[in-house]
Amino acid sequence: MTTPLDIKVNVARAKAAAVGAAHGVTPAELAELEPRALEILSLLRGERAAAKYGFYDLYKDDAAFAGVKEKAAHFAKFGYENLVVLGIGGSALGLTALQTALNPPYYNLLSRGKRRGPRLFVMDNIDPVTFKAMLRLCPPKKTLYNVISKSGGTAETISQLMIVVDQLEKALKGAPLADHLVVTTSPRHPDAPKSLLHPVADTYGLVSFPIPLNVGGRFSVFSPVGMFPAAMLNMDLDAMREGCAAMDARCSLASLEENPACLRAAFQYLLDTRKGKTMSVMMPYADGLRDVADWYRQLWAESLGKRFGLDGGEVFAGQTPIKALGATDQHSQVQLYREGPNNKVFNIIEVAKFGTTLKIADTLPDVPGLGYLRGKSMNRLMAAELRGTMDALKASARPVIHVTLPVLNAHTAAQLLYMLEVETAVAGRLYGVNTFDQPGVEEGKIIARRLMGGEG
Repeated sequence: MTTPLDIKVNVARAKAAAVGAAHGVTPAELAELEPRALEILSLLRGERAAAKYGFYDLYKDDAAFAGVKEKAAHFAKFGYENLVVLGIGGSALGLTALQTALNPPYYNLLSRGKRRGPRLFVMDNIDPVTFKAMLRLCPPKKTLYNVISKSGGTAETISQLMIVVDQLEKALKGAPLADHLVVTTSPRHPDAPKSLLHPVADTYGLVSFPIPLNVGGRFSVFSPVGMFPAAMLNMDLDAMREGCAAMDARCSLASLEENPACLRAAFQYLLDTRKGKTMSVMMPYADGLRDVADWYRQLWAESLGKRFGLDGGEVFAGQTPIKALGATDQHSQVQLYREGPNNKVFNIIEVAKFGTTLKIADTLPDVPGLGYLRGKSMNRLMAAELRGTMDALKASARPVIHVTLPVLNAHTAAQLLYMLEVETAVAGRLYGVNTFDQPGVEEGKIIARRLMGGEG
């Protein structure tokens, strides 16, 4: 049973009936894959029940959500002007997606009375120019820092922390750092590797949030990684939990057609392996979702891009995810998408009803040919641009998976993120790879560490 807030997935334009059998999924191919997909759903249910993968049930953790709300209320009393998150990859991208989706545009430029909380700065890189500019904009006495790293050994994040601790010690002159610094890292557990952030938390008596051991960074947005900063920004955590629950119910259905995550995974997998669609473009037609596409890039690439399969053999699996933005990238990428190599599947994301309506003024009477715009709305123009792009892609035999959010809010944004996480888990099993590791990332880290004089 669907509700008015349920997001919709439409795969009609990715079927052979729409774009031809050379480029779209045929009924026979879907029927052939269905038993395997349903077997994977059953397998994942069993592994979830055994707590092998924790991302499924993060939204159910009452204690974790109560903890982040309590501490956010505590720190809110200090009236910070800035919240600075020190983290990279999964420690940054989920929160950034929520910030863009759920807070007003130009949030940091709004006056304090019009903002939900402090200004947000997510420091997800180590460019010295950018980081130094943040330090100038965010005086330590007026700033709360949240350092996020499961191991505590992430070189980029720990180097940021070392600079921040130095700045805090100089500015606070003996006042407690615990009023300005929060840690999110692995739990203190006999079976858990010790985090390098544990002694930091102990030295300064810091509030510390645990990242569950069975949750990887790119699947951690609904853990304290994303939820504590979200609480500091007064986002609606309860609505997010409800959105996760609603999508969890749908993604638990043992049905290829009715389970949106399974359906999307099956189509993307078939389009890649049977139709040569080696690239997956995510193109939301809403500025609020532009950073969801950025978050999804890591989720899809790091989870599926694997040299070795679960059986140990070489597979070199994975689609290349590409981020785009409608209507902006109609003017920068769609020429290639329509007339370049037919090696892409397009994930078009629509927001059916924007949070505001903006009329196009009935003006410029001396300019001919503008009658089709006068008196209309920018909302209607955006919808027309989206439909025009989908129809043009169809005319060029390019497959499209269309996702529609009725509105963009905490409930629907959580549905979208949760669905994409489950989709990725299903897709990993279809490809026969370990969705939850990232061995290809580690060698570069080891080389960088050695170049800096570290061991390894």
